[in-house]
Parts: sequence; C-alpha cells; structure tokens
Amino acid sequence: MFNYKVFVAELIGTFTLVFVGAAIALYNDGLLSVALAQGLTLAVLFYAFGHISGIHVNPAVTFGLALNGTVKWLEAILYWIAQFAGAVLAGFALKAIVATVNADAFTAALSTGVVTTGSPYYAFAVEALLTFFLVNTLLHAVVAGKAGSFGGLAYGFTLSIAILAGGPLTGASLNPARTFGPAAAAGSVQDPMMYLIYFAGPLLGAAFAVGLYKVLSAEDDVEDELEPVEVVEETVEEEVEAVIVEEPAAPKRSTRKSAPRKTTRKSQK
Repeated sequence: MFNYKVFVAELIGTFTLVFVGAAIALYNDGLLSVALAQGLTLAVLFYAFGHISGIHVNPAVTFGLALNGTVKWLEAILYWIAQFAGAVLAGFALKAIVATVNADAFTAALSTGVVTTGSPYYAFAVEALLTFFLVNTLLHAVVAGKAGSFGGLAYGFTLSIAILAGGPLTGASLNPARTFGPAAAAGSVQDPMMYLIYFAGPLLGAAFAVGLYKVLSAEDDVEDELEPVEVVEETVEEEVEAVIVEEPAAPKRSTRKSAPRKTTRKSQK
C-alpha cells in the first residue's frame, strides 16, 4: 500500500541531505566543514522525520533494513523511488543556482577522491567499509534502541566520522542517491565505475552490517532466554526451603498407658 507520508519524508530528507552535501563541497571550506554539515543535517532530519519514515535518506540504508526485516521489500521500493527522486531534484536545483555564477564549479559537487579514478577497486572497498560503519550504528543505536533518544546524534555523527576518514579517498558518499543526483544533473551517469564504487560498495557494506547485527542479536536473545530459567529455579528452591523451615513439628504421642476405667455394676435385686 502506498504511504504518501513515507514518500514525502524520504523525498524531502534526501533532497535536503544531497543539496547540503553537494553545496558544501563547492565552498572549499575544508573537510571538517563538509563532515559536520552532512552529519548534523542527517541528525536534524532524523529528529524531524524519523517518526514517519525512519529517515533512511539512503538507498543502501534501506537495503540493509530490508535485509534485516525492519522494512518490507515492497516498502523498500517506495523508499528508493523517493530517495532517487529527491537526490535528482537536489542536483538539478543546485546546478541551476551555481550556473548563474560559474557553470564549471558544479563539478566539485560530484563524488570523487584520490583513489576513485586510479584505484576503483580500492575505492569500492572504502565505500563498503564506511557504509558498514554507518549502517552498523543505525542498527544498534536506533533499530535496537541502545542509544535511546541519542540515536539520531549517533547516526549523524557516524556519517561525520566516515566523511572525515574517507572524504579525501572517495568523497565518502556512502549513499548511491547522494552520488547519482549530482551525476544526473552533470550528465555523467554513464560511467560504469560510478555504479561499482558508489552503488555496489555501499550495498555490500550494508549487507555485512546486517549480518554482524544478526549474529550479535542472536547471542543476546539466547542470554535473555536463559536468565528467566535460572531465576525460576532459584525461586522454587527458596520456596521449598521455606516450607521445610516453617512446617510445624508433628505432636508427640504419649507413651503412658491410661489407667483402666473402673466400672461398677449395680446388683440386681
């Protein structure tokens, strides 16, 4: 069933994240500015729309949550349509604005890094690893609820940390929509390496994160099942001991023989 609220939340959320991420890359204000801008944007979006869609704003994240069973595969298709649509709209909107000043400057918004062209397979591995970090945090902090109300901050700051670590290497997209939107606006979607690095890499990283999460969650479930059994056994033992202690002693039988009763018969006259 089509859920327009989820569609709108993911469309607006992805548009915002891609627009901010691509725009901040144009300003050349340094890696820290790029990382904080995107991380804080993701955290704010989570608290704004998280109650509606979970604010995936990332096809790789949706793929991981579908593998985990958090969302259904038919729902995942709705997420993907909204995410790519929002990313493409953001790409064209930003290009239209930048073109009024300098049309060539928009190329800085594309996902790229020092190993993207020279070592595409290493770039693929970097994107997979960084996306693993992001989805792993989302699963444990948000889906499992381990971070409570700080789940959105954990999610956003993980993105910032990943950008700080991998930004110079690949641009640290971690998000097929983030890469595809500006690439569509620039007319460079025909590059096959883009799909290997920025599509296959994040999807693989998300899959590994789900696999680890399932293993760790299974161990937690076993521990949770064993603890109540031990408590029940202790309770039963305590009740038995209490019965033994509180049971009153049986009254002792008297060993004295009762004196024979004397009976007198009236003589019959």
